[in-house]
Order: sequence, then C-alpha cells, then structure tokens
Amino acid sequence: MKIKNLLYAASALVLSLTSCSDKMNYDEYVINDDEYIKEMFGRVGGFMTAIYNDLDYDFGNYSGALLSSATDESVYSHPGNAIEDFYNGSFGPTNDLNKNWTKAWDGISYCNLLLDKFTGLKFPDYTLDTHYNEELRQYKNYEYEARWARAYFYFELVRDYRNVPLKIHDMSADAANALPQVSSDSIFNFIDSECAAIKDSIIVDYSEVGYPTKSETGRANKLAVMALRARAALYHASPLFNTTGDKSLWEEALRRNQELITEARAEGKSLSSDYSAMFTSTSWNDANAQKEIIFGHRTAASNAFEKYNFPIGMENAGGGNCPTQNLVDAFEMKNGKAIDEEGSGYDPQNPYANRDSRLELIVARNGEVWPNDTLKTYDGGANAGTVTYGTPTGYYLKKYVNKSTIIKNTGASSFYHIWITFRLAEFYLNYAEAALNVTGDGYTRPSGGTMTAADAINIVRKRAGQPDIETGLSFEEFKKKYENERFVELAFEGHRFYDLRRWEEAPEHLTEIRGMQITRNGDGSYTYSPRVISTRQWNNAWYLFPFPQKDVLNCGYTQNPGY
Repeated sequence: MKIKNLLYAASALVLSLTSCSDKMNYDEYVINDDEYIKEMFGRVGGFMTAIYNDLDYDFGNYSGALLSSATDESVYSHPGNAIEDFYNGSFGPTNDLNKNWTKAWDGISYCNLLLDKFTGLKFPDYTLDTHYNEELRQYKNYEYEARWARAYFYFELVRDYRNVPLKIHDMSADAANALPQVSSDSIFNFIDSECAAIKDSIIVDYSEVGYPTKSETGRANKLAVMALRARAALYHASPLFNTTGDKSLWEEALRRNQELITEARAEGKSLSSDYSAMFTSTSWNDANAQKEIIFGHRTAASNAFEKYNFPIGMENAGGGNCPTQNLVDAFEMKNGKAIDEEGSGYDPQNPYANRDSRLELIVARNGEVWPNDTLKTYDGGANAGTVTYGTPTGYYLKKYVNKSTIIKNTGASSFYHIWITFRLAEFYLNYAEAALNVTGDGYTRPSGGTMTAADAINIVRKRAGQPDIETGLSFEEFKKKYENERFVELAFEGHRFYDLRRWEEAPEHLTEIRGMQITRNGDGSYTYSPRVISTRQWNNAWYLFPFPQKDVLNCGYTQNPGY
C-alpha cells in the first residue's frame, strides 16, 4: 500500500505493523511518497488520526463482552464468548486474548514515522492562507501529541506484559525484530521522561488556537500528558511492578498525582456535579461533564453497544454485560456503612433502598423502568435469566448505555460513544492510594501533598452524597475502604481488570461470582436471594498477559512466567 493511499483511509484503517512481525517497511517507498505527505497539513494530520484511532477503549471488544466480564464487575450473558477464556484455563500464548497488542505496536510505528520523517515542515505553498498560522501551530503540536501517544502505547504494553522492547525510531521490520526486551522500570522511566519533556510544550487548550475548535476536543493536551504520567507512576509503585516495595516509587506517584490535581484545579477543572453526564453521547460538548473529563476517545456513531447491552426481551437486544451481585454489594448505604456492617440498616428484602446514589446510575434492576419498560428480572420474567441470553445476575448495565437509542429494525438510531480515558476523580483516588502507602495511614498528610488519603477520597464521595470515610481505621481497614471506593466509582471504565492485577489481589475477588435470584410472590411482592452463580479459576500467571507464541518464536522474547 502506498503511503498516500494509507492517509486517505487513515480514519478507518489499522496498519499491519505488529511488534516484531512487521509486514511493512516505510523505507521501501520512493521519495515522492514522503514529498506527497509533506505538501499539506492535512496529510501529516492523517497520521495523527490513525494514531488516535489506535488508543485503547472498550465498548465490547470481545464480540460484545467488556473486559469487566473477566472480573467481578459483570457477567456476559452469552455463554461461550471468548471473554470466558480469561478464567476457564484457555488463556495462554496461543490464545493470548489481548486486543491492545497489535494496536499499540501499530500506534508506536505511526508515532515513530511521524516524528522521524514529518516534523519541522513549513508548508510554504500555504503561507497566504487565512488560517496558516493556526494550522502551523497545530501541526507543530503533532510532535508533542505523537510523543504523548507513543508513551501511552508503551503504558499499555508495560501494564499488560511488563518487559517489552523499546522502539523509539522508524525502522525496518528486521531491525524491529531484533530489539531486546527491556525492564518494566526502563519502560516506566521512558514514559515519565517523555511526559516531563513535553508537558510544557503541548497545547494547553485547543479552543484558544482559534481554528478549528469543537473538532479538537479529542486531542491530548497538557493535562492528558500529566494524567498519563500520574497513572503510570501509580502502576510503577504497585506490587506487581514494585517487587521490592520501594517506598520512593509511592512518593513519586504521590508527586505526579498531586501535580495533576493542582494543574487541573488551576485550569478550572473540578468534579462534574452530575456523575452520569460523563458517560453520555454528548459528554464531549457538555460543559458540566468537561469540567471533569481530561481525555476521552470518541467513537463513530453506532448502536452496537446498546444492542449488546439492552435487556433481553427488547427487539435486537443482547442482554450483554450484566453487573454482578459482587458489584451491587460494594455500594454502601447512604449512611456510609457497608451492607454487612452493624448499624447499616440494610434490609435484604428491600435491598436497594437507601443505597449510594451511584448504584442507581450504573445498575438497572428489577422493577425499574429501563430503558423504556419496567424490568422483569424475577424468575419467569420477560427479562430474566430464564430467557435465552437473559441476565444471569439479575441486573443490566446502565453506564455508557444511551437509553434513547432505538435498536428496532424500523427507525433505528445511532449515537457517539465517548470512552473516558482520564477523568479527575481517578486522580483523587490515585492520590489517596499513594498517600496511604507513603504515610502508612489514611489520616496523615504526606510531605509534599495537600491532602490526606481520606481528604482525597472524601472529595469523590461527596459528589455521590456519601459521608466522609470514618476515622480511626487501620492501614488494612482503610485500604479495603479505598479499594471498594475505587470499585464503585470507576466501575465499567476498564480499571478493575488491571487494579486487581497490579495489587496482586485477584484470587480474593475473581473466584466467586454472585448474582441475585428474585422470586415473584403471589401477592406481587418479591423475595430476594443472593447466590453464587459461578466459581472461576485463577492462575497467578494471569497477572500478566502471555506474549503471543509467534513473537516468542520469531523475536526471541522471554515468555512471562507461568506460561
């Protein structure tokens, strides 16, 4: 494929450059191809389009199943889906399951090509254009966007595999194949140094450039750079990667998350007053949602996510990723107590009364109207698990689902979906985790920090209407509260799968999955009976993804332990 043809299709095409098995060598192209690209702003911009398209998101990457359905967040209602391979023993080098491996290497190859061949241009034929200066400024910014994206792709790879090759220049397939793996410390240090180098050069606010405006909301800015740096620092400090318990890594994570919070506040960011507004089709231009969103990946208009996740019983609905009782039980009572805590007031036969407000925004349950009819998930009900592909847990998913979508054969409608890569609430929670591990308790303000761990968590809880976290908790008790807060606040945003791995706590949470059996009584009341719906395997090898077998054989990679 000629490069110029690639650029015309950049928004739709994924380039076939995958790790060490690269199929294409850009050096094979004649100089006319490079010159063709260099003629116009938009042709170089095509690379940035392709780069952004390769960033990860999850609106059903496993034939409708979310990665959440490989955790205790949800169960996919279609038995036999590939998501089950994560916990049924089929996960391995010949069935590596990773949807990010190819795209991350594709993205890195695009970034290296742009950085090595298409920076420093002036576009002299366009100097008299009305918007030349604005376009030139945005073009110059591509260098920083590409470096940010390359660092993000490396975050994906180190998060998933730990020790991977570091490819920072455009090179032939043979040269790429010969690159050695480097340590996760080296990859995290690369991410940190790249973010440090570009954070004060990349555009802060694209609306101030003047041309274009709204179409630029999906581009990385200074806060996105700082957010990547802060999240990567937290992962680096976590037990999966910080195998010696180096406290200085937690101190680094604290600094980076503090810096992000300080900068976000200085730019006028705060938590959105409406939690659910961030997960709608219009969050990209909703001022309230944008107060909190740091970076979101907008996908093309579609109704596929709703077809996957609307309740069974609707025309063309698939049932989809059904929240578990594990998740539902994690939502506290409004008084701040866990449902099994003395004095909580929890009524097992009125289980959704007086609960954390986020429960209603994330989980659809029996008896409520969702999306436009009353849900009947009781045994024998129209939306129950007794119906083919009906909910196995008693619940359906609300978060990210656009209830206005029409999925019928007649009059179907489609909407944007915006995957939230970074939002401010995550970084308050990240800060809390780092502060807890630096100070050893939740109530001491760490040196260099502006908050205690409890202060940071309470900012997030306040938006949900939950009381402050209780005082006097031990380290382990506070840690449990913190992890629970993260579970509910960030549900279905792609964090749970990786949190349980970086904490090395998967066996405690992923081996027993619970649902709710609901029986409709003769008088119209219901009996609620929580139950175990499946027991799953766990193998400690699964803390990391296996390298694809072809790359182990062709590139000489050292396979991750246990595979």
